[in-house]
Amino acid sequence: MSGSTKSSLENGVALVTGAGSGIGRATAQAFARAGACVAAADISAAAVEETTALIRQAGGCCTPIVADVTDEASVQAMIDQASAIGELRAACNCAGIAGAAAKIGDYPLDEWNKVVAIDLTGVFLCMRAELQAMAGHGNGGSIINIASIAGHVGLNGAAPYVASKHGVIGLTQTGALEYAGAGVRVNAVAPGFVVTPILSKSGIPFDEAAQAKLASRHPMNRLGLPEEIAEAVVWLASDASAFVTGTTLNVDGGYLAR
Repeated sequence: MSGSTKSSLENGVALVTGAGSGIGRATAQAFARAGACVAAADISAAAVEETTALIRQAGGCCTPIVADVTDEASVQAMIDQASAIGELRAACNCAGIAGAAAKIGDYPLDEWNKVVAIDLTGVFLCMRAELQAMAGHGNGGSIINIASIAGHVGLNGAAPYVASKHGVIGLTQTGALEYAGAGVRVNAVAPGFVVTPILSKSGIPFDEAAQAKLASRHPMNRLGLPEEIAEAVVWLASDASAFVTGTTLNVDGGYLAR
C-alpha cells in the first residue's frame, strides 16, 4: 500500500463544504494538490467561485456547488452534483459558524438554533448523504468532520458552538462504528484557534494584543493556519491513514495537552 496522499486520492472526487473561505478553502486547495477532483460547496456562490478560480489557476480540478447544509434537499442535490463528477471518495464537512458570544443564562434561543442547525444538524445531514453515497458505490471512502478543541472542553460564551462540536465528535465515532464494514472511514480534526474569518466573527477582538493573548493559550505560542488543518484532513482522507477510523486528530498547537 502506498503512503502517498497523492496516489490514493488521484482521480476521485473530494467534497468540501464551507469551501468558500478559511479551513474549507485551504482544504479544497489541498485536495486538488493531492490529485482529487474537488467539489467545492458553500452557501455563498461568490465565495465558492473564488475558491474554484484559485484551484483552476493552480492547475487543479474543481467544480463549484452552491449548497445550504441546513436544508435536506440542498444537501442531497449537493451530493448528486458531486457524484455526477465521479465516484465520491472523500468528504470534509467544514461549514460552520461561531455564533454570538454570551453566557448560557443570557443566550438567545434563535442564535442557539442557528448555530446548532449549521454546526451540528448540518454535519449530520451531510454525513448521512455522504455515507449513503460511499456505501452505495461499494468502494468505500473517507469522511472527515471539522470539530474543534471546543469539542473536548468548554469555552466561555460559546455554548451552542461547544455543544455542537461535542456532538460532531459523537457523530464521528458513531458513523465510524456503523460504516466500517462498508469500507467507509469517519474521522474528525479538532483545530485549536486558527486564523480564519470565523475567528474574526466570534466576538474576540482582533487587535494585536488580543491575538497575542489568544496565541499564548497554545504551548507553541501562535495561532494555527488553515493550511495546517487542511494537510491533516488530506492525510485522513488518504490511504496513508487506512487503519484510522473513529478518531479525532487534535491539531491545536498543544492546547489540549495542558
